[in-house]
Amino acid sequence: MLFRSLVASACAIGVLGAATTFKFSPPSLCRALLHSSRRSSLVAQSDMKVELLPALTDNYMYLLIDRDTREAAVVDPVEPGKVVDAVKKHGVKLTTVLTTHHHWDHAGGNEKLLKLVPGLRVYGGDDRVGALTQKVTHYNTFKIGSLNVKCLFTPCHTTGHICYFVTKDKSSEPPAVFTGDTLFVAGCGKFFEGTAEEMYKALIDILGRLPPETRVYCGHEYTINNLKFARHVEPNNEAVRKKLAWAKETYNNGEPTIPSTIADEFTYNPFMRVREKSVQDHAGKSDPIETMGIIRKEKDNFRVPKD
Repeated sequence: MLFRSLVASACAIGVLGAATTFKFSPPSLCRALLHSSRRSSLVAQSDMKVELLPALTDNYMYLLIDRDTREAAVVDPVEPGKVVDAVKKHGVKLTTVLTTHHHWDHAGGNEKLLKLVPGLRVYGGDDRVGALTQKVTHYNTFKIGSLNVKCLFTPCHTTGHICYFVTKDKSSEPPAVFTGDTLFVAGCGKFFEGTAEEMYKALIDILGRLPPETRVYCGHEYTINNLKFARHVEPNNEAVRKKLAWAKETYNNGEPTIPSTIADEFTYNPFMRVREKSVQDHAGKSDPIETMGIIRKEKDNFRVPKD
């Protein structure tokens, strides 16, 4: 925590600018040092544990543990070595890989992980997913120990994108949903292979209808930049202002800004708020799907302010 604050301060005032013996430029050095302080975080409930495992520059992998049986699954294991270390640390049996989509920074570690842990079941919704053993689609279900996993087909970012909704029978704890690059905290994925209509259906009709308390575990640490765009769209939204201040403090302390909840996303995520007049007025549209398309294009070209 202190290390991160010191590096951030040094980068801000240019103390590291005189470092000429490093392999990369001072700005890259600052990013690398800050990245190195990202650490794992555990969300523990009576029915399940979810360990957030930072990967690459801003990705998250997730180790999902059923507390009753100690069976585990991993979501998007792009850095297999870290996954194996976490499995050993918790003393659980890894049986399953949940792949949200085929992009290399999510599925690129599947084949190596299977070499390290043979016999894993690899779920995904796209034939492009590496080492795929179980192709799934909307509302397919299976078990991780005593946990129920329901597949939610959310094409747009990619045509085969799957989110995974996890519940436990008779549990009073919040469910979990692993949303990959469909839903981020305060944002959504780019429409690489889909349309605004598909993203509307994914966010509003599918994910938006999950229980409000559902915890959202997304694929990247994009929260601060997403909230700066949300502030641009709705400058008078108090929920956005408060969440942004919290996210900055949390991130500067080296902690993840994840998970959020479905209920919270409806208060500050402009892509979940396309039916709100304030967001439609910003887009100059009265139709929520058209609004979705307009603000996604705007986000694609948005210059993130420093403040």
